[in-house]
Amino acid sequence: MDSYSEIAPVSRKRVWAGRIISALPALFLLVDGVMKLVKPAPVVEATVRLGYPESVIVALGIVVLACTVLYLIPRASVLGAILLTGYLGGAVATHVRVGGSFFSVVFPIILGMLIWGGLYLRDAQLRALIPLRR
Repeated sequence: MDSYSEIAPVSRKRVWAGRIISALPALFLLVDGVMKLVKPAPVVEATVRLGYPESVIVALGIVVLACTVLYLIPRASVLGAILLTGYLGGAVATHVRVGGSFFSVVFPIILGMLIWGGLYLRDAQLRALIPLRR
């Protein structure tokens, strides 16, 4: 038998902690995606200031919303986390390229850590795949 078929059940406290931790970046990214679809002036100005044309804002909103929805679907959550990691890596690279503040560079990294940390707590298969050593 492989180790994936012998996964110990996840405690209720761990699952709820994982859900709460996962909800924080998911809510932020859902709001961010919706704001990119609505395109209020501050969003347009910030995006253009980062070097992107206004014409890509809606597409970026669709991408972040699609990735976040995948992350929120339990059976697709690992795929969503992988895609969001790529999206957030692009955010880090963008802020480094334009000489952004320390916070603007680190914030997407923190979101990525919350995404994977929450998923790790609520997904026994992920914990079996990447066990923490004592």
